[in-house]
Amino acid sequence: MRVYLDNNATTMIDPKVKEVMDPYLGEMYGNPNSLHKWGTETHPAFRKAIDQLYSGINASDDDDIIVTSCATESNNWILKSIWIEHILNGDKNHIIVSDVEHPSIRTTCSFLETQGVEVTYLSVNANGIVEANTIKEHITDKTALVSIMWANNETGAIFPIKEIAQVCQEQGVLFHSDGVQAIGKIDVDVQDIGIDFMSFSAHKFHGPKGIGGLFIKAPHKLIPLFHGGEQMGGHRAGTIDVASVVGMGEAMYLATNKSAIEYELNEVKRLRDKLQAGVEDLPNLYVFGSKNRVPNTLLIGIKGVEGESMLWDLNRDGIAASTGSACASEDLEANPVLIAVGADDELAHTATRFSLSRFSTEAEIDYTIKSFRRAVYRIREIAGSYAE
Repeated sequence: MRVYLDNNATTMIDPKVKEVMDPYLGEMYGNPNSLHKWGTETHPAFRKAIDQLYSGINASDDDDIIVTSCATESNNWILKSIWIEHILNGDKNHIIVSDVEHPSIRTTCSFLETQGVEVTYLSVNANGIVEANTIKEHITDKTALVSIMWANNETGAIFPIKEIAQVCQEQGVLFHSDGVQAIGKIDVDVQDIGIDFMSFSAHKFHGPKGIGGLFIKAPHKLIPLFHGGEQMGGHRAGTIDVASVVGMGEAMYLATNKSAIEYELNEVKRLRDKLQAGVEDLPNLYVFGSKNRVPNTLLIGIKGVEGESMLWDLNRDGIAASTGSACASEDLEANPVLIAVGADDELAHTATRFSLSRFSTEAEIDYTIKSFRRAVYRIREIAGSYAE
């Protein structure tokens, strides 16, 4: 059996998404900005896809959703645009983020620090989140931006985004959230939250890779990261990849309609909880993150079982899992997210993350439980250093 439980890293393209993309990978190849027949043939599909993006996150018609290559680009864009527009002119000099943000946020902030920007990295609490009051305590009259992820890619912990947005509004500070791990798992309503900016990537909700977006609340404008033509209203130059935009739009619709979210919150969560219940009786096993997490994610630490060893055994049985973020998979240091939520260095090396999707099945979960338990006993037996 082949079991894919690494959906926080990337997801399979939904067959329905591939179906709507196929014509625009072949005979429908015109540039949607062209005025001739080839362009006008593709433009309606492009506009429909953009409308699907707006509907999926409940953006208003006055807001902007700019197509990017991925959330990494979107995250870079928001941070660097704020730096150029609000910090280089001497008006502001301060950005606030959490210390469990995606590397595309943390690494960009590290670069900005070399340019004189002051960055505050807030520690998460035992539940793996930053409280709104903590952010309020660190905002100063020099704070240009707060950037806090909507849901953590490793623990699945859901941050109090609405409360954070309210604090930022009260303090007159712009608020951005990396929404990559939230879309398609929980309801994401940018109007209800009152957020200023949000990043997302299609491949996290069963769309194609290499395509994402940045939500920009009206009337905000950002200095473009790419200059050139007038595509996307001049916000991002470059010829539009119609097939990928069409795929992202369809994927957004399939992931965010009411029945899809209900399925995540009920059936996917039920399978995730079954997986957890099937292994949590093992001695010295720890589940990281509070109960308030996205319904598909389970992050486990188990003493005496190195994460890499567990992945070897699972992979041998045809099961895909991870030790954390795929973007940091070559880093053999202790998992920084687990350190942040209070794990010691030894336990942080034992992390195994399972992330399900709407395509996960009961049989796959049953098979994974058996494989995981067998691997724990095997690895502990040969390790020699583990004692209950």
